[in-house]
Amino acid sequence: MNPPSKTQYRRDGDTDADTERLQRYVDVLDDVLDYARERDYKGWDYGDGMSSRLLLSVPIDNRWFNLAVQEFIKRSPVNVRPLFLVEQRRNFKGITLFAMANRTRAQLAEWFDGDRPAETYRDDAESLTEWLVENQAKGYSGFAGSHRHVIQHISGRNGPRSGIPHSPNIVSTSYGVKALLAGREFDPDYPDIAKTAVDVMLDDLNYRPKDDGAVMDYYLSHPKDSYTLNALAIGARLFVELYDHFGDEELLERAEKVYDFVASKQTDRGGWYYREPASASHLSMDNHHNGFIVECFQRYEQLVGSGRYDETLERGLDFYARELFDEDGAPNFDEEHPYPRDIHATAQGILVFTYAGQYDRAERAIDWALANMYVPSEGRFYFRKHRFYTKRMTLMRWCQAWMAYAIAEYVATRITGEPTHGYGIDADGIERLRAAAERP
Repeated sequence: MNPPSKTQYRRDGDTDADTERLQRYVDVLDDVLDYARERDYKGWDYGDGMSSRLLLSVPIDNRWFNLAVQEFIKRSPVNVRPLFLVEQRRNFKGITLFAMANRTRAQLAEWFDGDRPAETYRDDAESLTEWLVENQAKGYSGFAGSHRHVIQHISGRNGPRSGIPHSPNIVSTSYGVKALLAGREFDPDYPDIAKTAVDVMLDDLNYRPKDDGAVMDYYLSHPKDSYTLNALAIGARLFVELYDHFGDEELLERAEKVYDFVASKQTDRGGWYYREPASASHLSMDNHHNGFIVECFQRYEQLVGSGRYDETLERGLDFYARELFDEDGAPNFDEEHPYPRDIHATAQGILVFTYAGQYDRAERAIDWALANMYVPSEGRFYFRKHRFYTKRMTLMRWCQAWMAYAIAEYVATRITGEPTHGYGIDADGIERLRAAAERP
């Protein structure tokens, strides 16, 4: 199959997409998905230290000891997970991203070359989406996603010391809902399953009024006197995407109350602290969490279009582009520190800039990652680049899933001319592209 000509993809009369560049990105996407597929989408994860068989063999179950081991494994400049016998598993959120990236890649096969047929990607998308339903957190009010490793927080942990926890959190659940809605072609019951996540937000994660809006608990043991702002934005997006599918006005009202709370916590600088109050976390206005918030406001405006958060979004996007990225596409860690430069931040930047139509910024972020954080011969991305050294480990969700999803989103959005937000190219969009290809 030959790549499409440069006259086929237009966005409101803008400059045509460089399809040679897009093909190069698709080639990277294929290699990244191959890396994950060969490992059955299992790998090490950012917060997997509690799954160390070495730790579990020690007859000590102490919060501070657990934290010390967990954080040492997480923060070590080299990958010590093999030494600590950390188990490699699938990550729930990672599987949502791989499912959507594979589904989009199957659709892109009509226009871009690849070594594998579209059915390979479609089959993986279908099986991974089914896996999400089969491996949802059990025992709660509806469909819910959970971390697949026990995580020790100061405030508690998300399950027994050993085994796979079943403890819902907003972020994993919201991405699970997105994947089920996107994958409804695989099973018509998926949207109804996804909608049951509303009860998890309301009951298990304690949706409640706060100030002039509403809040939820990020996870079950989350401190009750602080609020994780990016998780709230992602929870609001869950409500608004379900509203878009089902047309239930109550879902929109619930979404807007949470969005209102998040918008009210925007700083004069334009960004958001990780938690409200800011003193509740060591993180400041870090990169990818601010990117989550901006993306969620982008999604609201795409689906609702009321203009309710136009100023919030404009100021947030300006802060994000100006203070959290260098001109060459390198991601800064937060508003004060350039290092460490994190591959997850790059992926989130690709998404935000793509959905904003700032394609030059998105391309600079992709190209920076390929030049500084990618191993072409292996199809894998590195974790983090510090000022004087690079953490060359590859975390399956953090590195591979996020970059596969971001690149797939960039390419799909470029050829359709509209932000795809994980839903790929719908049938009407495919027909429009075919018609455009046939025009002289």
